[in-house]
Parts: sequence; structure tokens; C-alpha cells
Amino acid sequence: MKRKLFLALISPLALGVAYVAAPQAARAQTNIVVGADTTFPPFETEVNGKVTGFDIDMIKAIAKAEGLTITVKTLPFNGIIPSLQTGALNAAVAGITIKTSRLQNVDFSDAYYKSGLSILVKKGAGITGFGNLKGHVVATKKATSSADYLQQHGFDMSHVKQFQDIDSAYEALETGGADAVLFDNPVNVNFKTLHTNTQIVGPLLTGEYYGIAVSKNDPGLVAKINDGLAKIKADGAYHKLFVKYFGGDTSGEVNEVLSPASVAVSD
Repeated sequence: MKRKLFLALISPLALGVAYVAAPQAARAQTNIVVGADTTFPPFETEVNGKVTGFDIDMIKAIAKAEGLTITVKTLPFNGIIPSLQTGALNAAVAGITIKTSRLQNVDFSDAYYKSGLSILVKKGAGITGFGNLKGHVVATKKATSSADYLQQHGFDMSHVKQFQDIDSAYEALETGGADAVLFDNPVNVNFKTLHTNTQIVGPLLTGEYYGIAVSKNDPGLVAKINDGLAKIKADGAYHKLFVKYFGGDTSGEVNEVLSPASVAVSD
């Protein structure tokens, strides 16, 4: 009898806890913190304290389509995956290549941008592609697929300068501290457009896709983001971002649905 009475007394309390917890979970799912590395123009950049770029406009459009509100938190690229793992971030946009190793630690949306690595040099440098980079100093960004590529292809890493942000790599190229920058092609193209003394040499070294990284602590959020991505593709908002940020160059546009597992590259 006492046992039944005890259960009767605690049941409303348990229900009360459940009742309180449910709205908290709902709020966590509709108000999300999105990480961004603002040293990756034209995908992310910060001007006069305002974070903007292709990725930022895209995630805002997705959020609007799905009834989500977002808070953008800026941080270095190599801090993004750890922050997603700890739950400090719900999602992140930073031109993040979908990799098999990253899929072990975070979830990804469907692919939204087709990219690849390219080599940027000063005109007249005598470098024509990856084949004759040997002996030259190459600048790139830390913890990226660019650094992985150099190491995996036997490049002498003592000739590689790895920076916290890509702007520093470009500065090294401009000032003579590096002979080439190996990095994501759309970012190299953006720099080349603004600096006519530079050029991209050789073919794309890789084919890879960007996805929106999502914390594994937020089950269900990937589905919402994918749904929003599909909506902005259907209503034309996604295409307009290519016009705005890439001058109408749609070579990176991904109009089909490509799951992260189908496009993930190995380290």
C-alpha cells in the first residue's frame, strides 16, 4: 500500500519534470547556434563587425524556411568540429569539406557546393601545376584538406607554411614569403579576381563537396536543414546566392540531392 501511495505521489512530479523538459528540448531545436570561420571569403567574412557571405546568407535562408532562429558564433576553423562535439555549437558553415573522418565525429547536411583544390601563384612565377611545386614554399590554412593533400602526396612539409587564416597565406604570397597558395578553388578565384597579378595554374587537384556540419547531439536537426536546403533550391534563393557572390558562376552549384555518405572523401 505504501509502495502504491509513494508511486502515486511521485508520478505527478515525474510528469511535471517531463512537461518542463519537453519545451526546453523544443527550444533547443528551434534556436540554434551556428559556428562560422570568417576567414573564408566569399563564403564567410566579417566587415565592420558584421558577419556575411554565401554560407551565412544560405543558412539564414534555410533557417527562415524551417522556422528556425540562429545565432552566429565566430571561431577558428580548427575549433569547429570540437565545438560541435561538445555541443557548444548546433551546426556550422565554413566551407567544410565532407570527409569520412569528419562523419565519425559530426553529421552533415546534403552537399550544397562542389569544390576542389587549386594552386594560386604570382604571374611569371614559372609554376605551372602541382608537378613542379617541388622546392617551392607553399602557403595554406591549418587543419584543412589542402594541408592533408600536400602531406598525402609526399610534399616536403618543411616547405609548407600553415596559417590560422587564409588571408595570412595570401599575404605571404604577396610579400614573397611563399611561392604559391594551395587552397579551395572558389576562394582562390575570389582572390585572383581582386588581385590581377596572380593566376591559378594547373587543373583542379581534387573534387570535393561542402556540407553544413551538425552536432550529433542534435538528432533531427540534419533533416530540418536538408528540408530547408531543398526549399531554397526550389524557390530560386539558392541560385541567387551564386549570382550575388560568384558573379553568376554556377560551377559549384549542386542541384541534385547528394547525401554526405555518397560524396565523402577519404583523408
